[in-house]
Amino acid sequence: MKTDILERKDVEKLVNEFYRKVFADELLAPVFSQVDWQHHAPIMYNFWSSMLLGDKTYAGNPFQKHVDLSIGVVHFERWLYLFSTTVDEHFEGLTANEAKARAQSIAAIFQHKLGLKP
Repeated sequence: MKTDILERKDVEKLVNEFYRKVFADELLAPVFSQVDWQHHAPIMYNFWSSMLLGDKTYAGNPFQKHVDLSIGVVHFERWLYLFSTTVDEHFEGLTANEAKARAQSIAAIFQHKLGLKP
């Protein structure tokens, strides 16, 4: 039985499972291959914990990290697919749905700011 995303350990599971897929994906892996996961993972835990649990552990500008990447609409589509699939595989409930909605919003905002047309 799946549960909702209720606490930080759930966020950590979501982030870890999602990035496991990202690092194995032929389209996204090259983009993320330069990420120092030991350093990046706690940042992602804080980001998603802040977004979903309201714990305010994240401080930063996530868009700025993406400005210089060679990414297009197809990357965002794959990112969203993998993220939503990961959420659905492990969780269900209001916060799980919120996670997918937030990811869609983030992707739309980033694409707009990068001048990409979905």
